Amino acid sequence: MDQRQFRDISGSFATGVTVITTKSECGHPIGMTANSFTSLSLNPPLILFNIAKSSSLYDAFMKSNIFAVNILSAEQENLSRQFSKKNIDRFEGIGYEEDVTGSPILKDVLGYFDCVVKSRYDGGDHTIIIGETKNGAVKDGDPLIFYRGKYARLESSRMIIGK
Repeated sequence: MDQRQFRDISGSFATGVTVITTKSECGHPIGMTANSFTSLSLNPPLILFNIAKSSSLYDAFMKSNIFAVNILSAEQENLSRQFSKKNIDRFEGIGYEEDVTGSPILKDVLGYFDCVVKSRYDGGDHTIIIGETKNGAVKDGDPLIFYRGKYARLESSRMIIGK
């Protein structure tokens, strides 16, 4: 199967949108948009995400033993876009707090998991990072969704595909 076909098929699976955050070795907050996130285990409470080995943040995430998964609401498409950009300070103008691990928790997110890294596994051109959740929270709201290369939202039990 070629990469284009693989991406097209994978893109037909609607996902939520997250911003994965951590801190660099010098304590600077860093983060990236990701939809390659899932829950893994209830006992212990484990989650996972994948990071491309070609990512400019790859080394920082490999050196850090903490991370947070910030689940974006339908109103936070701008955050998804900002944390997807290259060669900028993605946290410029972005409010955040820290929780148990010290990972950045973005303001007004739909929910978050604050985690410590339990293990890392090779996954082809990505690395799979498994974290144990130490804290988290959720609030009411609609999720930001990504479907077939576009942002989408839920509206009255139907999905509206955006740009």
